[in-house]
Amino acid sequence: MGDTGPVEGRGEQIQQAEREAAKRRILALAEEERIPAEETTRAVTDRRWRHGQQ
Repeated sequence: MGDTGPVEGRGEQIQQAEREAAKRRILALAEEERIPAEETTRAVTDRRWRHGQQ
């Protein structure tokens, strides 16, 4: 079933499944916390920059 050999041990299968589940949880959390690029490129930062130039 695995890519590295004909038969993996049961423990290895469990570890692989746990790694995949953890990866999915991390990616789901990151997606929830992600800020869209449109929101990070608003003029607020530009106004701050201009204020420093005056």
